[in-house]
Amino acid sequence: MTTLFEKIIARQIPGDILHQDDRVTAFRDIHPRAPVHILIVPNKPIPTANDIADMDEALIGHMFTVARDLAQREGISESGYRLIINCNDHGGQEVYHLHAHLVGGAPLGPMLSCA
Repeated sequence: MTTLFEKIIARQIPGDILHQDDRVTAFRDIHPRAPVHILIVPNKPIPTANDIADMDEALIGHMFTVARDLAQREGISESGYRLIINCNDHGGQEVYHLHAHLVGGAPLGPMLSCA
């Protein structure tokens, strides 16, 4: 089953794409939780962090360098930002296609708050 992210990567549905290369696509989150909220998604469908294979190591590293470059472009690299990867239900994952949230642009508060 094709995920929402696969459709954005293939440009079958619209997305505010900020970066796309042969390995990853980055686009603005449609429900931002901070002034800057960008999703960085591998073009290869990997359902969760648990599904990352040893051969994906360079791809995952590339996601982080793209995040670094986007943070610089968005003007949040100096003030700070957060990279978040959720895994499975208890981790808060909603779309089962691995993705990193790049959030910043304002103080983000405590890292976790368990209710």
